[in-house]
Amino acid sequence: MKPMRRVKGENMRTDQSIEDYLETIYLLSQSKGDVHRAEVARELNVSQPAVTKAVKKLQDLGYVRTEGMHIFLTDSGKRRATAIYARHVDIRSFLIKLGVSEAVAEDDACRLEHVISNETYEALKIFLNSL
Repeated sequence: MKPMRRVKGENMRTDQSIEDYLETIYLLSQSKGDVHRAEVARELNVSQPAVTKAVKKLQDLGYVRTEGMHIFLTDSGKRRATAIYARHVDIRSFLIKLGVSEAVAEDDACRLEHVISNETYEALKIFLNSL
């Protein structure tokens, strides 16, 4: 068996955190319109200062803009967030088709969406579309 190799790129934990924030902001904006920092903190079970720090990073990356306590996705933030969410939905669907319970599939999809390679994800989509 080959030893696991590290994934190239930025710190995976930082990427996952950024993606979690983007996905949460996206989903909140879809259901509520305006997104407030307190709602993001509640959804992710983090402190408001943690949200403030993350939002600053997301602004630096060009993914969000703010007006007071409101957070808005930029066009590039919306593209990245919808891609992340699409991965989540596809992975969850795949796991459910394999017979995994919906609750476990949801939890696993939250983790897998951040680490799955593009090659594997594309193969997964092709497989799902062939069913």
